[in-house]
Amino acid sequence: MSSLKSLLEFIREQIKVEREIVRSLEESLPRVESPAVATVLKGIGHDSMKHADMYEAVEMMLTRSHPPLSHESLHAQRELIERHIEYEARLIRRIEEILPKVEEEEIKLVLNAILADERRHHDLLKKILEVIIRAEAITYEDEWDMIWRDAPFHGSPGG
Repeated sequence: MSSLKSLLEFIREQIKVEREIVRSLEESLPRVESPAVATVLKGIGHDSMKHADMYEAVEMMLTRSHPPLSHESLHAQRELIERHIEYEARLIRRIEEILPKVEEEEIKLVLNAILADERRHHDLLKKILEVIIRAEAITYEDEWDMIWRDAPFHGSPGG
């Protein structure tokens, strides 16, 4: 129980830190004159906001009960994730094609930052898809178990 308490304390502190980063960047960005530097800092601010949201999701997962998702819901999420994996793959290919042709260092910096993000998104979506596929399989097996567990002869002729 103390490890759960420690984890929750860590998560709540991280939420505060990430939100402070966002606040600090929002105050500072108007004074940044370089479009490349401003864009990268703005991206970091967006990531910090996303991280705070992700920490909040973890906090909810640890502190609230959630009913299991239906097979239909898992299937819809699977389709959504698969579609976005394709989007990310296309974005990665397009950036990889153009990047060798770019000579300006500031533009390369921004494109490389985008490419790194797209690769992380792609990898994360693939991992999420694996979890959803496992959950769908478990749900399917559970449904069959509920149907056939107590059935005599498990559907075979009465022999």
